Amino acid sequence: MNRLFANQWPLATNQQANAEQEFIGLSDITGFLRHYVGTVTACLAAALLVAWFYNATTDPVFTASTQILIEPKLPQHLQEGGEVNLSLDTAQVESQIAVMQSEKIASMVIDQLKLIEDANFNRPQAPVLVERFRKIKDVTVEALGLQKNASLIALWGHLGLGDPQSSAKLTDYQKSRLSMLIFRNGLDVRRVGVSYAIDISFTSADPEGAAKIANATADAFVHEQIDTKAEAAKEGGAWLEKRLQQLRTQMNAAMARAQEFRSRHDYSVGNGPGDGDGINPEPTLEELEVTADTYRKMYESFLQAYTNSVSQQSYPVADARVITAATAPLSPSAPKPKLVLAFAGVAGLIVGIGLSFARHSFDWTIRSPRHIRDNLGIECIGELPPAGKYREFGNVDEVTRYPWSRYSQSLRKLRTEISLAETSHPVRFLGLTAVSNSSQKSSVASNLATLYSMSGLKTLLIDADVRSSTITTRLLGRLSIQATECQDHVQFNIMRAPGRPFDVLPSSVVDAKNLLVPRNMQAVLSDLSASDPAAYQPAAYDIVIVDLPTLVSGADDLIVGSVLDGVVLVAEWGKTHVDTLGELVRILQATRTQILGALLTKARAMTSKHRRVAAAHGSFGSRQNVWGDHT
Repeated sequence: MNRLFANQWPLATNQQANAEQEFIGLSDITGFLRHYVGTVTACLAAALLVAWFYNATTDPVFTASTQILIEPKLPQHLQEGGEVNLSLDTAQVESQIAVMQSEKIASMVIDQLKLIEDANFNRPQAPVLVERFRKIKDVTVEALGLQKNASLIALWGHLGLGDPQSSAKLTDYQKSRLSMLIFRNGLDVRRVGVSYAIDISFTSADPEGAAKIANATADAFVHEQIDTKAEAAKEGGAWLEKRLQQLRTQMNAAMARAQEFRSRHDYSVGNGPGDGDGINPEPTLEELEVTADTYRKMYESFLQAYTNSVSQQSYPVADARVITAATAPLSPSAPKPKLVLAFAGVAGLIVGIGLSFARHSFDWTIRSPRHIRDNLGIECIGELPPAGKYREFGNVDEVTRYPWSRYSQSLRKLRTEISLAETSHPVRFLGLTAVSNSSQKSSVASNLATLYSMSGLKTLLIDADVRSSTITTRLLGRLSIQATECQDHVQFNIMRAPGRPFDVLPSSVVDAKNLLVPRNMQAVLSDLSASDPAAYQPAAYDIVIVDLPTLVSGADDLIVGSVLDGVVLVAEWGKTHVDTLGELVRILQATRTQILGALLTKARAMTSKHRRVAAAHGSFGSRQNVWGDHT
């Protein structure tokens, strides 16, 4: 009993032995890539196609750069003193960059170069999708040497790829705003490191035009500084001039009052009549002279400031100068075909692998032995590769036609695994079942019977799948026994498969004798395991393979598996759902059927464990001796 449970739940008893298989190995990764190579390749091809489409339909653009240097200068009143260091902080430099990017500078450049009327400048650098397809059309016509006949023009016009119609005329305001938008999109102003140097770049389809606009932007910024300083000096001079007139009037009035006081020859100092508090209502000569002298000094100071302001209006100096002029670039800055293709390739691989991983995550079909072991708790005792381009149910004599193919070698490995199964006695009565009739269950049973027969064992194949009858139909054909022709003894209904070294019990006999009932099948198997020449019973069979019904046939038909020494579950790689196979496992366990393990057919990615098909052939020969002694 303990050995029975150990075989049904090998994951629990052999957890330590299989611990190394819990990790994802190189075979799992290569199997994953082999399975989803189509998805990854399709995503990669799509990404490269998009990259080619982008490179073929995008006009090359050129970037010209110039550099200016902002020089902080001291005010005029600080330059006369000692040495003073003046520096600009980041906010001041960023303020100058904002001025360069302002619409005022843009308007100055646009007006200077008359960009509003420039058709090349106002053309968008990134064409719309229809324009891109139109370029592909032109390239195709040029490459194939087609003539623009009426039918092609009509077809392209129907697809919206005809010659572009003249756009509606824009107003002057719309033209100016469009030019402003294009200018600001093509302009790039950046600070060079932490220095006071500013890099001004402009991108355009015309390399000469890009250099002209970059240089014009730098010159416009320098002239804007000069104009701003001149305007400020002009406004300051006007204010100083007005103030000088006021001070001159006040100074002359004060001096006139002092002169008038002297003309009266009254030089008294505070001895005149006053009010009761001793305050003299009349100013003295000293007070008048002090007032006149104060107004004179104020007038002289403002006159000096006015003189400086007038001189600044004559020769204003900017705080920035051009240190590198822009020249026409020799090579386009965009697009970069190699970089675009490389990026598209990496993006296609990432998207392909991500999509494959998503498909793998939501795919609950059986695709690896580990999947069977982790989800069902049973071992995968073999993997069979696709046998070739055969019918849906496979080839029933694959091992005879191609004895050294991968399929035949893997089936020999399965035979060895069955012989080494941990059961209470050697496996003589072997059953095979599956989830549905679309699997290769019958093909595996036929080829496995051929292998046992070729190794010298007398083999019987019972077609117990009465609803499908694949074995009977494909091996016996018209020679199969009808239900009305069945003899009383089951042994007399056994037929030799034409051209094959094993015997077959047709499904019609199984149905007529109700052999799907466990006690009936048990009686037949007992008769087949013993020979009695007096009763005209043939020699006993060394191995009996029963092609059991599938899960689709119903749970009642699977009860017969409880009288067999072991049952192998046949699952198709990529089609058998893990939940459906789990339901089949639970039904067999409920009927106390000995489950030897699962067989994975049409495995596209075989693990390295099941590729070593010749390692256990020597032990199989010793197992044959055990069967011989038992018989």
